[in-house]
Amino acid sequence: MIFTTRDEMISITPLWEGERFLDGRPKVPEHYIEALKQMTLEELWKVIYVEGYEHQFISMKSLHPEFKESGEVNRKLVGRAVTAMYAPSRPDYHEASLVLARKQGLSGTPNQWIIDSLSQGDVIVIDMYDKIYKGTFVGGNLLTAIQAKTKNGGAVIWGGIRDVEQMQKVPDVQVYYRGIDPTPIRDFSMLQMNGAIRLGQGREAAICLPGDIVYGCSGGVLFIPPHLVASVVDGAVKTQIKDLFGFEMISLNKLTTAQIDKHVWTTEMLDQLMEFIKTDQRGESYRDIDWSQEYALANDLTVKDDQSAL
Repeated sequence: MIFTTRDEMISITPLWEGERFLDGRPKVPEHYIEALKQMTLEELWKVIYVEGYEHQFISMKSLHPEFKESGEVNRKLVGRAVTAMYAPSRPDYHEASLVLARKQGLSGTPNQWIIDSLSQGDVIVIDMYDKIYKGTFVGGNLLTAIQAKTKNGGAVIWGGIRDVEQMQKVPDVQVYYRGIDPTPIRDFSMLQMNGAIRLGQGREAAICLPGDIVYGCSGGVLFIPPHLVASVVDGAVKTQIKDLFGFEMISLNKLTTAQIDKHVWTTEMLDQLMEFIKTDQRGESYRDIDWSQEYALANDLTVKDDQSAL
C-alpha cells in the first residue's frame, strides 16, 4: 500500500525494457546521464513534448545557481528519481504507517525512510503538498545523508527546506524547493513511496515516476521518462548541431529564422546542414549521426506540397 513492491514498480513502468534496480526502478545507463549533463533544457524538452508528454517540467527555486559567474556549470542536477508522497498527519493512519515501516526495516520519521533507500546518482522527488511552514523536508543533516548515499544526487521538494546556510556547504549535490522556513518538519505522514507523484497544481503541474531521469536546470526541473532517454539524447545532439548551423546561416543572411524554426526542414536545408557538418570544424563530433528520418520527413513534405499545388 505505502511501499511499492518490485512487481508494482514494473507494472507502472512497462515501456522500460532495460536493466532495473532490485526495487524494480528502471536503471537508465550511466552514459546517458553523463550526456544529459552537457545539454540544455530546450534541447531535451522538445522530444518529450512531441511524444505527448506535456507535463514533465515544473518551475522551482534551486539551492545553488546552475552557472558560476564565469559561465562554467556549477550544480546541474541529473539523476534517477526516487519518489514519495506525503499528506497531513491523521493519528490512526500515522500509527499504522509506522507499523508498516518497521516491517520494512525502516526507522525514524517518514522523511527519513526514503533516505535509507538511496543509491549513487539518485534524486529524491517529494510531493510535500506545498507545505513550507513545518514542511521543511530537508535540512543540513538530511542533505548530508543524501550526499553520503548518492555522492552527486540531490532532492526536488514540493515543499520547504531549512538550514540553508548548512545545506549550501554540502558538496556535489543540488536541491530544488518551494520555500524556506526555520521550523522543523512536523504533522505529516507518508502516503506512498516509489509511486507516481504530482508536483504543482493546474496546468503547471508535473508528474514524476520512480526511475524517471531528473534534469534540474536554471528555473526548474524536467522529468524524463526512462524509455525516452535514448531518443531524447539523440534528439538533443541533433538540436545542438542544427542550432550551430542555424545561427551561422542567419548571421550570413542565407536562411531566415522562419525557415530555421520549422519542425520539418526541406531537403535543400538538410543538404546544406550535411555540408556544414562535413566541412566545418564545429561539425566534427556530429559526423556519425543518422539523418535518414529527417530526410524521410522532408520528402513527405515535398510530396504533400506537390499534391496541394495540383
